Amino acid sequence: MAKVSNVKIGNCYIGPDDPVYIVAELSANHHHNLDIAQKTIEAIKESGADAVKFQTYTADTLTIDCNNEYFQIKQGTLWDGKTLYDLYKEAYMPWEWQPKLKRIAEELGLICFSSAFDKTSVDFLEEMDVAAHKIASFEITDIPLIEYVASKGKPILISTGIATIEDIEDAVDACRNAGNDQVVILKCTSCYPAKEDQLNLKTITDIAQRFGVNTGFSDHSISTTVPAIAVACGACIIEKHFILDKSQGGPDAVFSLEPAEFKQMVDTVKNIEKASRKIPPELAKQAKVAIGKVSYELSEQANKNRNFCRSLFVVEDIKAGDAITEENVRSIRPGFGLSPEYLKDVLGRVAAKDIKRGTPLSWDLF
Repeated sequence: MAKVSNVKIGNCYIGPDDPVYIVAELSANHHHNLDIAQKTIEAIKESGADAVKFQTYTADTLTIDCNNEYFQIKQGTLWDGKTLYDLYKEAYMPWEWQPKLKRIAEELGLICFSSAFDKTSVDFLEEMDVAAHKIASFEITDIPLIEYVASKGKPILISTGIATIEDIEDAVDACRNAGNDQVVILKCTSCYPAKEDQLNLKTITDIAQRFGVNTGFSDHSISTTVPAIAVACGACIIEKHFILDKSQGGPDAVFSLEPAEFKQMVDTVKNIEKASRKIPPELAKQAKVAIGKVSYELSEQANKNRNFCRSLFVVEDIKAGDAITEENVRSIRPGFGLSPEYLKDVLGRVAAKDIKRGTPLSWDLF
């Protein structure tokens, strides 16, 4: 096991002997209204969070506008019936807002950072001088992206929602090979919302020991107390979606917390800290369910959700005999093509036949 490195986000140290770091995920809960986004950040501060996190992508950086079978959402999620492009167009935060919202957050005393989904978003966030970077669950298999983020030398938080144990190992190795030991792995269950008997919070401790990293919990349950149980299991960071008013709806509303709920969650986490991270009797029954066992096995739903991962797709029509380039093949969602790690191996190869835009890349196409 590697020695755990100190991680510092802004002026806060992250570790088992430091105060739990609370991150409020704004996500799609701005409803494309800048005033709502600003008021949400103000409420996040009042609710006791240490940081606010955005997601930096557009529908075009995350996927392509295509409605063939590969891009239809039909995995038994909240979003079934949409195409990936339509979902991300609805959910994305305009990039031109983000520097202003970061300034607002910092004036309130909040740290602001974001999930990056491709090199263009990494570069944009670097220009904003964010304090850290986040890799979302569905990007954990995009090793070139992780290497690029890690090369920036800032703390990197990685969620594990659809990850196998090999995926986690590859992601951690990619960071360290890039000279970055400031890694925090966030235990996550990529079901929306996640049921408490799917969480297996005991795995948090195992991740820390197995990979030599600080650990946290990215929570998609609807509970205000599960994050405190995660803290008792060793979580140093808690990430939870935040919304002003669930009645506003939106892609993430169901598993987000309103201000009073988020404040209740923060208070419960702080009480667990004061009690030396021991679970109080009133949470014992719930804890038994949520703690579960050490497990890296993916549930049936999580396996379905792996289809949202990045993979290599043809993004421009290719004629037989044409070379594979970074213009006609990209790493995008969904996950039906070759792993992004093979991009450097396929560039320059020649197409064996005409390939239509929206086709997942496979070895037999060369």
